[in-house]
Amino acid sequence: MVKLTKIYTRTGDDGTTGLVTGQRVSKTDLRVEAYGTVDEANAAIGVAVVAAEASGANEILGVLRDIQQDLFDLGADLATPVQPGESSAAALRIVPGQTLRIEKAIDRFNEGLAPLSSFILPGGTPLAAALHVARTVVRRAERIAVDLMRTRGAEVAPEGIKYLNRLSDLLFVLSRVANNRGESDVLWVPGANRAKA
Repeated sequence: MVKLTKIYTRTGDDGTTGLVTGQRVSKTDLRVEAYGTVDEANAAIGVAVVAAEASGANEILGVLRDIQQDLFDLGADLATPVQPGESSAAALRIVPGQTLRIEKAIDRFNEGLAPLSSFILPGGTPLAAALHVARTVVRRAERIAVDLMRTRGAEVAPEGIKYLNRLSDLLFVLSRVANNRGESDVLWVPGANRAKA
């Protein structure tokens, strides 16, 4: 259990921060950027939670609250470099079952949505707009995590990247559900404003 008794420590005043292992790294380290962006994604999903509560979208609300728990797990995962020969119980890691739960939610919520004939502009209902913001932050977190894996290799657990990839897809599907099951989706019209130039 995490226990926070003091909010400021002054240990980061030199521009470093501590990983779960105790190792000090620069606050601009790619690993810190990865788990920091996951934290940002979690905050964006928090805004979507508020919108879901306001609109009575209880089924979406429950899924989002589960995701927020997962994203704290993922932050811990990314903040803990994988050690050679690490046992499965050595660190908190995203597990395949968490990714599978996201896939099942995608399938469940996507069922019955009309196929798309164009890309969707972010917007529609307030909940859908919040979900689109969260989706784009998750995509950025995924890009940074992929870059971290590219540069640090075996020090990064791959399941977290799979989770982020599926999560952005789920947030897209949920945005369509929040847009009256796609009826209020705002479609992109390629070149719509070219004649106005």
